[in-house]
Amino acid sequence: MRSSAPQPTDGGAIVLVCNGPGELTTWVRPLAERLHRDLPLRPRSATARLGLQLVLVPCPNATGSEARVAAAMGLFERILPAQRFWSLLLRPQRQGPWPRHGVVVFMGGDQFWTVLLSARLGYRHLTYAEWVARWPQWNDRIAAMGPAAAARLAPRWRQRCQVVGDLMADLSDSARSSAPLPPGEWVALLPGSKRAKLQVGMPFLLRTADRLRQLRPQTQFLLPVAPTTSVAELLSYAGPNNPLHRFYGVQPPTLEQQDGVQWLLSAAGTPIRLVQEHPAHGPLSQCALALTTVGANTAELGALGVPMLVLVPTQHLHVMQAWDGWLGLVARLPLLRWLLGVALTAWRMRNRGFLAWPNISAGRAVVPERVGAITPEAIATEAADWLAEPQRLEGMRDDLRSLRGQPGAVASLARMVEELLPQAAAGAP
Repeated sequence: MRSSAPQPTDGGAIVLVCNGPGELTTWVRPLAERLHRDLPLRPRSATARLGLQLVLVPCPNATGSEARVAAAMGLFERILPAQRFWSLLLRPQRQGPWPRHGVVVFMGGDQFWTVLLSARLGYRHLTYAEWVARWPQWNDRIAAMGPAAAARLAPRWRQRCQVVGDLMADLSDSARSSAPLPPGEWVALLPGSKRAKLQVGMPFLLRTADRLRQLRPQTQFLLPVAPTTSVAELLSYAGPNNPLHRFYGVQPPTLEQQDGVQWLLSAAGTPIRLVQEHPAHGPLSQCALALTTVGANTAELGALGVPMLVLVPTQHLHVMQAWDGWLGLVARLPLLRWLLGVALTAWRMRNRGFLAWPNISAGRAVVPERVGAITPEAIATEAADWLAEPQRLEGMRDDLRSLRGQPGAVASLARMVEELLPQAAAGAP
């Protein structure tokens, strides 16, 4: 992990602030790559006056492996893990030298953390507001995802705001450069990347794949391995070490290697192609359908225009405590975890509204959400019905494309960051 102090410099710093795995891969990474493309930045340009840095903030939805994943990207001069955030606020110089000038960019988590960080470092402050900018008075600029976020600002703050669009809209560009999958009808399985989701998702989706292949033998499956997990973890959650394994009656899968591709082979003989490239936009964009949990993956699939069924099996409420906010934190306390976790999750399910990002964005049911005591057999049957009617899938795909918006949000946000930099810092070395 890259965590050494950056070189002392009179230039400046761009500090991206993020919380969890979804935002890291779909927001932070594209912006970081664009900034490196537009500006000379360390670490890619060793003599640059500017350094690109990443600060991870505390979040109950984080996996704990975000710093490792970010380090593997090779984009950041310095990465501060979430456990060092409070130390950073209290004594910044203990984390190494900080340039006198810089910009802090909110890219996920609690917006107040970036308010505190920018004030502590004396840096300018930019928030990417997906739905609402909560602290406009303490922002130098606000980049709104759409007109709705901009309209929520009080009139006196609107001159600070610019609508840049949805950062996810640019994902389709990266998908075009990927190698094609073998011909056939591909279904993506996305069990999630957090423990609570994998514990349910792996045995549930393995059973679903077995049943769907019985209904449609021509169907092929792929499973993107999230950068915050591993193949070994997936195997563990799919086997008897997972206490929920017994509810689905599936035997542990095995691994096979064929022509450089790793496959998860279920005991029933269903092969599932493991995709370990990050991001997996190319393979995902070639799928006819995805079976997915809730989370940032629904926004990612929506941006790629991939039809999906969103699955929330509520029969295992005691392990589904991956909620945010102070109630989520209380639900994780050792003595109260089970009781409060079940009560909180049950309440959230009854008062849930939409859960998938395309539905939240549209304010209507664009993609099906299946919430309740659902079974793999029922989901396999529904998936087979969708696959048997390509025109219905194409209609869902068109609806998702209509929500995506125009590409260019990443470039617009990068320009806003550059405008906040001191002129001397933004120049070439």
